[in-house]
Amino acid sequence: MNEDSKISALKGIGEKTEALFVKAGIRTIGELLRYYPRGYDVYDDPVSIGEAVEGRTVAITGAIYGKVQVGGSRNMQVTTIYLKDITGTLKVIWFRMPFLRNTLARGGIITLRGRIVRRRDGLVMEHPEIFYPSAKYEEKQGTLQPVYPLTAGLTNNAVKKAMLQAVEYLDLKQEFLPEDIRMKYGLAEYNYSVRGIHFPEDKEEFFHARERLVFEEFLVFVLSLKNLKSREDKAKNGFLFRDQEKIDAFLGALPYELTNAQKKVWLEMKRDMSGEHIMSRLVQGDVGSGKTIVALLGLMYAGLNGYQGAMMAPTEVLAKQHYENITSMFGQYDIPLKTELLTGSMTAKEKREAYERIASGEADIIIGTHALIQEKAQYRNLALVVTDEQHRFGVKQRETLAGKGVMPHILVMSATPIPRTLAIILYGDLDISVIDELPKNRLPIKNCVVDTGYRGTAYKFMQKQVAEGRQCYVICPMVEESESMEAENVIDYTQMLKESLGNGIHIAYLHGKMKQAEKDIIMEAFGRNEIQILVSTTVIEVGIDVPNSTVMLIENAERFGLAQLHQLRGRVGRGKHQSYCIFMSASKSKETKERLEILNKSNDGFFIASEDLRLRGPGDLFGIRQSGLLDFRLGDVFQDSKILKMANEAAAELLEEDPELIKEGHEKLRDHINHYMSEIMLENTL
Repeated sequence: MNEDSKISALKGIGEKTEALFVKAGIRTIGELLRYYPRGYDVYDDPVSIGEAVEGRTVAITGAIYGKVQVGGSRNMQVTTIYLKDITGTLKVIWFRMPFLRNTLARGGIITLRGRIVRRRDGLVMEHPEIFYPSAKYEEKQGTLQPVYPLTAGLTNNAVKKAMLQAVEYLDLKQEFLPEDIRMKYGLAEYNYSVRGIHFPEDKEEFFHARERLVFEEFLVFVLSLKNLKSREDKAKNGFLFRDQEKIDAFLGALPYELTNAQKKVWLEMKRDMSGEHIMSRLVQGDVGSGKTIVALLGLMYAGLNGYQGAMMAPTEVLAKQHYENITSMFGQYDIPLKTELLTGSMTAKEKREAYERIASGEADIIIGTHALIQEKAQYRNLALVVTDEQHRFGVKQRETLAGKGVMPHILVMSATPIPRTLAIILYGDLDISVIDELPKNRLPIKNCVVDTGYRGTAYKFMQKQVAEGRQCYVICPMVEESESMEAENVIDYTQMLKESLGNGIHIAYLHGKMKQAEKDIIMEAFGRNEIQILVSTTVIEVGIDVPNSTVMLIENAERFGLAQLHQLRGRVGRGKHQSYCIFMSASKSKETKERLEILNKSNDGFFIASEDLRLRGPGDLFGIRQSGLLDFRLGDVFQDSKILKMANEAAAELLEEDPELIKEGHEKLRDHINHYMSEIMLENTL
């Protein structure tokens, strides 16, 4: 059995189970081994009830005191017991698990492991794992149990069983990192690291394994970028651009003046697009800094010079909103360019007609999603592609366009504030522009960091805002309850919020497991103010622009990275009304308070990102992971910034010594990079 063997080669994986693994993107043993845990359950020694602290997940051994109670509504049955030891009594609850009554009614000594939260009646352990008899807990004590990302029907236990087989029976893979690099940076060997990331004996083994695999991931990424950059450096600009008076007239007619930062970036773009080589530029700007208008100027510059421009949005809702806004502006300011919308959900007839207008050149500016680069989309003279950081690696997109005989200018938009030292590494294939000032008409968002005792006050404030015609977001970390519930969840939270606020307010939920069409319907209804409060996971990070939204309440704020919290906060503060962000945290730790206080004091994303890096240490590796920025399987550019810098240094050394990676000892790394590039392209195709 090797890494290319199909997943069905493992015992217990039949046709149905294989289909579930394929749904999660796992077709081969190699893909299974790279399906890393999203976290670990650390089974520490049990503590007494008196030592239980709010916000922590702990194990407690005690006796069940009194009767097992099952109550609540039909949709939300709650099973309750009281656990007692010599230091006190603790309330314990499970949601939607009435069948536990029979298990728990036996009484006796039991060990429970779950998260401690504060409710109105004091500390409560929510939805714990049950170890009965208590001796069963001793089997897991001191271990780190992997917790994998799952898809519907695929259980954590099924992934663990498959992984154990793969790790045990896999033919050892030859090391592909050059020995001198591995020794210089003190990195573990590959086979040790694969076992250590999935089934670490202790935290030390986990750290060694993870450091090696993150370094490898970053090194291959940086080398691939440098390879792409060297090819694009040679790409000649085949387009002829001249200044357009209509753009100057458009800027003069706008009801606001561009900021100095926007003007500077626009000049850089114009210089690139009329220069000798193809533009590959990143425009990095904080939320609300006005990146979209700068991108629009680029599209107009292409269109008015007789070429086509395309803008790729991460969601259909956002693509439609961009299309409607740009079409409206062109009409309002008498810009003689025709816009076209192209998305996956359009009917076959609509797509066919759109393809014809694009191919003939009738469409000047094309707005859409991934449909923009599908085979049927043939452009007459595409000169500029504007994309966003969700598609930022862009290997598949660029290769596809180049394969059509087109090498357009590339403009990547990023709302994620990254310290410049990291941005230069991460966007090594792009020149970097920064929009570092906000438009003058933006009111700064008012922030507050509160504990869960403030929830009732927050709800009243939201009711008041809705009564004034405004809208609100509530962000929860989880979609639905898991066996080990550790956070507010979207579905039950929505039900609870409806019960708290009454029938006069329309409340809906949104999460990543919903179909895209469902998400679009919800977001469009929210955009029309048919929904006043939207309860969501972080999927709204990249969503629709709703200027009427003025409140962002983030539950369990301690579970998110600062940069991600700042991105979420950026969903409000986009209109003329004063906006507010409420960071609610169940944690009492000093570290959490220090982190969240940075957000409380500042709305500057670049300052926040720098502080986030300063506060992070190796201990954070079990905790918060950023999302939405570069789809690394394991690495996180914020918490792993030191490893990223090491990998960048190693890449520079390697390429200086052996630019083509053909010397002895480098061949396996070269093959690995080629495999990585083809894998990225495959992922972008699926």
